[in-house]
Amino acid sequence: MADHVLDIPFVCKTSRIFHRAAGTVPAMASSPSPSAPAGPGRQPNLAFRRLRGRLSPGEFAAAVRRAAREIGENVSCDARYVGRVEAGEIRCPNYAYERVFLHMYPGYSLTDLGFEPRQAVRGRTARGRGAYDAAGTTADARIRPGSTLPEPPCPTRDPGHGPSDRPTDEENDVLRRAFMTGGPAAVAAVCLESPESLARPAAAEAPGAARGGRPGEAAAVEETVRGIRLLDDRYGADGLYHRADGALRAAYDLLDAGARRQPAADRLHVWTGELALSVGWLAHDSGRLAEARPHYAEALAVARVAGDSALEAHAFCNTSFLARDAGRPREAVRAAQAGQHIARHLGSARLLSLLAAREAGGWALLADRTACEESLGRARTLFEHGPRDADPEWMTFYGEAELNGLEAQCRAALGDWGHAARRARRAVALQDPHFTRNTALFTAELADDLAGGGEVEEAAGAAGRVLDLLGQVRSSRVGGMLDGTARRLRHHRGVPAVADFLDRLAEEARPA
Repeated sequence: MADHVLDIPFVCKTSRIFHRAAGTVPAMASSPSPSAPAGPGRQPNLAFRRLRGRLSPGEFAAAVRRAAREIGENVSCDARYVGRVEAGEIRCPNYAYERVFLHMYPGYSLTDLGFEPRQAVRGRTARGRGAYDAAGTTADARIRPGSTLPEPPCPTRDPGHGPSDRPTDEENDVLRRAFMTGGPAAVAAVCLESPESLARPAAAEAPGAARGGRPGEAAAVEETVRGIRLLDDRYGADGLYHRADGALRAAYDLLDAGARRQPAADRLHVWTGELALSVGWLAHDSGRLAEARPHYAEALAVARVAGDSALEAHAFCNTSFLARDAGRPREAVRAAQAGQHIARHLGSARLLSLLAAREAGGWALLADRTACEESLGRARTLFEHGPRDADPEWMTFYGEAELNGLEAQCRAALGDWGHAARRARRAVALQDPHFTRNTALFTAELADDLAGGGEVEEAAGAAGRVLDLLGQVRSSRVGGMLDGTARRLRHHRGVPAVADFLDRLAEEARPA
């Protein structure tokens, strides 16, 4: 059914069609008891177990909840969660739990508590929890915890996109060599460094690396996706898009070359699809909507060839968001509905919630208030089911802040400015500081909603805060929202706060 819901060209650069390995990972695997041993490929978290001391898992969970209340967090920790941590199932806690644990143990880091660094976990999906090891992926192909990514200097706002942004053939050769020989850390470094750094020999061949063996190709693509997502959360898309686009072309070259072992080929296909979605998102967020669309189509094609429902649902989710921003609301609705049809068997209420919110965005642009309200209600009901083991890791951004932000967008499209501003204000207040780009996005949404409702002085203040954040974030989408707010406020230049914002915006836009 979903194959006919959305008219997206079936374009695929893969050279081999494959079938999924026999056996599937259940969407809702039962968690072990607090004393259960770690599963295949997992190591028990002995450091965390020592910290629990003589307390029972239930008593320790109660202590975690008390500590959370002390710092204003709300976590639903229970004995089952403690058992999952100690069994090694939770390699890195979410941001709320991280703040609670670091509050409980001042001076400790996540690694001191027995967890892996966040950059070694960000980007894993539900289908990958233990599945790849069971499928026979070699230890060399797994992610090496502790590998780090270079963080770019704080960028400045630069809406221009010149031809010099595009990677050269020489740069693409460097990226391919990094995939082939340099390992995951090398490819992440190459694809995310500045253009000047690519002139250096960034991916010298690893000792003993045999051409044609390439045991770490899928791991390299996976870590590249992880690195892109981490940096995008913090800095926005504008400085990353063309770097990542070159890495995607290198990944397609690997697909064309083929892999000797079927599990490795399956994994390479899936992570190449995820990389296509990441590159498409970077194009979307940097204002290149026409360039984003074929990347999403490629990911959808790879998902269907691979028979991977989780990747297909992800592709429909991104496609719906793009269609909404591109002014194609009916396509946004159809894509979101197709994603829900695919995702209903995946066991993730949060994924279904996000897809329902995407559908609501399309209905809002169609001015169908009844359908929009119904979709928003479904999104909130599903969200309140809480997190599940089957939730894909790419959805770490989707918390209560994001849900409120998406509702604010819907309310604004329906002309309900007061309700939109309340939701946007709540989104800003709830946003995790790690997601700097989203903080800027929701603050820009708040500014526009306030301006639409006639609260021009407060709108100018919020817009000014966005300008402050644009010293750290490069997102043409956020910049475009700010320009729209400026157009609403130009007729109110007599208000000092408005005049100050408009002058600052004009100064920021002036070429250096």
